[in-house]
Amino acid sequence: MMIINMKKILHISIALVALIGLVSCGGDTKPSYQYMPNMYEPVGYETYGEYEVFPGKQEAMLPVLGTVPRGYAPYEYPDTTKGSDAAKKDLKNPLEVTQKNLDAGKELYTIFCAVCHGDKGDGNGILMQREKILGIPSYAAPGRLITPGGVYHVQMYGLNSMGSYASQTNELERWQITQHVMNLKATLEGTALLVPKVEDESKAEQNHNEQTH
Repeated sequence: MMIINMKKILHISIALVALIGLVSCGGDTKPSYQYMPNMYEPVGYETYGEYEVFPGKQEAMLPVLGTVPRGYAPYEYPDTTKGSDAAKKDLKNPLEVTQKNLDAGKELYTIFCAVCHGDKGDGNGILMQREKILGIPSYAAPGRLITPGGVYHVQMYGLNSMGSYASQTNELERWQITQHVMNLKATLEGTALLVPKVEDESKAEQNHNEQTH
């Protein structure tokens, strides 16, 4: 009895598979009902174009009031002289001095900063050499008060002819750049460098395995 039932189930299963195959291979290409047609046939709008569907007829709109970008971190120091002075004095780098952070900071500095400030931080970047921009002082120039908080503040808002890098870098990257800038300053002045924290062997091995896989 069990064998007969199993045969029936097998035959029914084969018939269902064959039926599904025939239906799916049918030649009718006409689409059925579209419950969300806008997802199938989206309307394309030109950037900065004027369209009746948008408030003010502008495709480019401001973010909704009260919203913040993903990954946004509040920054309490304003873009003022007082804000800059306060950042120089009070704002501290929260990152540990590790080789990973130092290496990342050097790489990011090369990408964003060296073209003007130079690989050594002496203000002799490629744009200075070609006289595309002038007057970039060395990090070790007499009278310059350079602190981690001040370096971070300048990256947030820019200074003089230097623009803000807040949109190109995130908080972690700005602090990594800051570590490298402070080491460049120390090298130019002949003072002590930031010494990376020695990781224990198990953590170092774990980081090595993560990088190699």
